[in-house]
Amino acid sequence: MASNQASDTVDSVSADLVEGRLPLVTTMTDADGKPVAWLYEQNRVPVTPEQIAPAMKAAIIAIEDRRFFEHQGVDWRGTTRALVTNQLKGEVAQGGSTLTMQYVKNYLLYVVAQDEADRARVTEQTPARKLREIRIATQLESQLSKEDILARYLNIVFFGNNSYGVAAAAATYFGTTADKLTVAQSALLAGLVKSTSQFDPVRKPEEALKRRNVVIDAMAEISSITREAAEQAKAEPLGVVNPLQTLPNGCVGAGPAAGFFCKYVLNYLARAGIAEEQLKTGGYVIKTTMDPRATDMAKRAAEDQVPKTIDGIANTMAIVQPGKDRHRVIALVANRDFGLDKAAGQTSYALPSDTSKFGAGSIYKIFTAAAALEKGMGINWELDTPQTYVSPTCPKDRGKPYTVSNANEGYRDKYTMQDALATSPNTAFVKLIESVGVAPTVDIAARLGMREAMNGINSSGDPLKPGEKSRGQVAKDGNQCAFTLGPGPTGALELANVGATLMSGGVWCPPTPIDSVTDSRTGKPVQIKQDACEQAVPEPLANTMVVGMGKDTTIGTAVAPARAAGWTRPMMGKTGTSQLHQSAGFIGATPQYSGAVLTFADGTAPQGICDGDPPRLCGEKGNIFGGRVPARTWFATMNPLHAGLPELPLPPPDPVYLDGNPTNAVPIVIGKPYPEAKAILEGKGFRVAQRSAPGGAPKGIVVNQSPRGGALPGFVITLYVSDGQAGPPPAPPGGPGDPGDPGGGGGGGGRGGGGGEGEATVEPIPTGFIPIPGL
Repeated sequence: MASNQASDTVDSVSADLVEGRLPLVTTMTDADGKPVAWLYEQNRVPVTPEQIAPAMKAAIIAIEDRRFFEHQGVDWRGTTRALVTNQLKGEVAQGGSTLTMQYVKNYLLYVVAQDEADRARVTEQTPARKLREIRIATQLESQLSKEDILARYLNIVFFGNNSYGVAAAAATYFGTTADKLTVAQSALLAGLVKSTSQFDPVRKPEEALKRRNVVIDAMAEISSITREAAEQAKAEPLGVVNPLQTLPNGCVGAGPAAGFFCKYVLNYLARAGIAEEQLKTGGYVIKTTMDPRATDMAKRAAEDQVPKTIDGIANTMAIVQPGKDRHRVIALVANRDFGLDKAAGQTSYALPSDTSKFGAGSIYKIFTAAAALEKGMGINWELDTPQTYVSPTCPKDRGKPYTVSNANEGYRDKYTMQDALATSPNTAFVKLIESVGVAPTVDIAARLGMREAMNGINSSGDPLKPGEKSRGQVAKDGNQCAFTLGPGPTGALELANVGATLMSGGVWCPPTPIDSVTDSRTGKPVQIKQDACEQAVPEPLANTMVVGMGKDTTIGTAVAPARAAGWTRPMMGKTGTSQLHQSAGFIGATPQYSGAVLTFADGTAPQGICDGDPPRLCGEKGNIFGGRVPARTWFATMNPLHAGLPELPLPPPDPVYLDGNPTNAVPIVIGKPYPEAKAILEGKGFRVAQRSAPGGAPKGIVVNQSPRGGALPGFVITLYVSDGQAGPPPAPPGGPGDPGDPGGGGGGGGRGGGGGEGEATVEPIPTGFIPIPGL
């Protein structure tokens, strides 16, 4: 009757015990299946009865339950003796428990209990607790074999030093497996069950040795081993490895390079519905896409360019494989080591996969160009490139017209869009985004891969709060023309995935770090929720954009690092630099790999970065560019990574996106009165800006216009109208233009609306390319 009243949950606990589901270790592997990290609350790896050495079974029976194979779950002689003793002494003793009863107690303690109050109830020394264990034990004995019960006990019991179960204990103390435990080793482990602290072989080796020998003698007493074998075992040293082989726990244990990948895996699975707490008890095997070879190469390159000991400068890289069904992330690294010791250059922030607080600069011109192609332009269209441009339509900056200048003088008056992507004049792309529109440019950036950067964070780079506008929405609402100059928070991983999308014929896929997740208990795959791939832009457009970005290493801003690295493969590339030189980036892709590097000031007081060996923070006089540290990091990684791979051509461009839509030709209105010229242009869907100019023509006559050729509807056509005064004609279309107010909307000498600045090529200069002074 007392037993029946001991617990209302006895039957349900019995059912759980029969199932035997334990908290297990989750193992994370690289793409080759080699373990790189482990996650757990209890370091436990279950083994079958056949995987446990006979010596281990004999040792635990000898010291804990000699009549284990004789009783039916309860040793009534021992239990009765303990109960009588308790009554006579007026206290509750701990004797009389069989291995089956101990299994029950340990299961309630390590599996069922959820908090300290639960654990206190499980271990309370009361007759009710003992009777509950008795009843459950007798039920188990009727449903499980003795071998199963013994193995389950050895899988659940705590052996000290973060070792739960005999397999973990064998590895921790002896660096071996449970099936290879010797008599002496088994006796040591069996002796620990009574008190892991009192008989700890590391802290109290003498006590541990005495306890081990007691167990060995007990084994001889019940004839598990001969007396001679017992003496031989007692003569052996403890044999505990030094240091103990404790299983690392968490991403810090993954190491200085792989830790960043581990962090991304946890974040990715959390978004997919598998929380870290579930992983720590679930016993999963997570096979990741991490390529250890690529990771080592990228880590070495990142540190070679910016040593981990350099305070305040982070150098991050992400590599993604293009594909129309998956975009596999193969490397996520930083010059920082992943860890908790900041003084040693370590960090636990997900630097390569999270958005940084800094921008990617001119890399964002990719999105303006892609939006222009989507609206009907072609990469062969010519763009005006005035040295300074005062926008008639972009929002004013501090009450003054939005003014943007190129980072360096020496640009030609016009560039094709393809050459402009390579040489990166600011003015050309600000004029272009005026015509294309900020909203379409933001949208195509998100579609190509900048989904978190556009829709998941605010303008400061922090996660969105309820009711807060995303960074992309703020840019749209404010018609921020500086968006094309890349001033906003950006992450290396999303940039790398943009390259993968373009190289995959415009197919966006989530950048996945997961090959498979398997439940180790059942061997069955675990389904995870992942976004489906989608055609972000038409394949011909994507292919033409790849070709449009194909000159960066031949006439553009990445010439020097490409040549220094001996790079000859066809590739797409784009550099970028933020206006204050606090960050710079490079995105590059081949048909095999897409990679992005972001170098930025990661200290509490960001400064400009000066290139050097090594780079350093240098206040407001930074000189870092995307063609320096970021591009050098990229080529140092990609050169060896591509070794042995075929040299594949870029995808063929489509004529529609090469030459664009001929119906978007700009009418020539030179020689016409301004009102008539304005009406003609507006009738074709263009906007008109007027500039006064001398030129010898009658007053009010248009003497020049910019641009000529092709432009999208909505594009601003600047008409130079004669003031009636004799003098030289106005600058040719695309010339210097109006210098405007150098302190106005440029937000810093008129350089670029608070955004990124153009890149400039460096020696050696290709034949036929106009040198840009200053670099």
